[in-house]
Amino acid sequence: MSVRSHDQALRARDLLRQIAVISSLGFTLVAVFVGVGGLGGTAVENSQGGALDSDATYLAPAGPAFSIWSVIYAGLVAYVVWQALPSQRASERQRALGWWVALTIVLNGLWLVAAQLLPIWATVIVIFLLLAALCVTFQRAVATRVPGDGAADAVLLDGVTGLHLGWVTVASAANVAAWLTEVGPTSWEDHAHAWGVAVLVVLGILGLGIAWASGWRVTPGLAIGWGAVWLAAGRLLEQPRSEPIGIAAIIVAVVVVVIPVAVAGLRLLKPQGD
Repeated sequence: MSVRSHDQALRARDLLRQIAVISSLGFTLVAVFVGVGGLGGTAVENSQGGALDSDATYLAPAGPAFSIWSVIYAGLVAYVVWQALPSQRASERQRALGWWVALTIVLNGLWLVAAQLLPIWATVIVIFLLLAALCVTFQRAVATRVPGDGAADAVLLDGVTGLHLGWVTVASAANVAAWLTEVGPTSWEDHAHAWGVAVLVVLGILGLGIAWASGWRVTPGLAIGWGAVWLAAGRLLEQPRSEPIGIAAIIVAVVVVVIPVAVAGLRLLKPQGD
């Protein structure tokens, strides 16, 4: 293949990637519209017989927690517009990450479809696929071999993907809890407080692990902390009540937010070359 043909093929693939990212957002925005009750769809909290509602399980965050989706979707829309610019078409960062971001957007929409049309176990499969895709995307976003370029890159790739990853980490735990509550015997509730605390400990470890592996990026921890705070609010102020889970959630929120922010701050303050 000649150099000219190779360049033409690269440009064609770059344009295809941009179109795919735009199309992924279009699909998911339609799914979101249906997921909030539009076009005759059932709102997510009422789907699956109410198993995904904020008061359905001990690990479901209170309703206001889900407002974080507005921030995530706004960030994804901004990213899609930005990556579609001619200046981003041949960007090595976009080549490394664009398809992965598109995959996370599509899986986001597929979860909403699964919640509407499929059994609850299918939503667990989809959300774990989304979590895995976000882990890969975030790892590639913070990898030094494909360095970022400017504030837009830092916010719309590292930042938005980090928020998405952190929140889906919390949502995955809530989704599994909803599934187990649906299929398990009522006797399991006798141990719900202990299991809830154990899951939150794991969530805190995962939050710190993500922060450490990403060079102490703070956005995943902010999203996990947000979810944990509202989980605490749900267990301490609403039904089902659980003081152990509520207190554990507060501790997790503090740990996953304060430690990454403190370490990141110290690294910024540390003189270059030390």
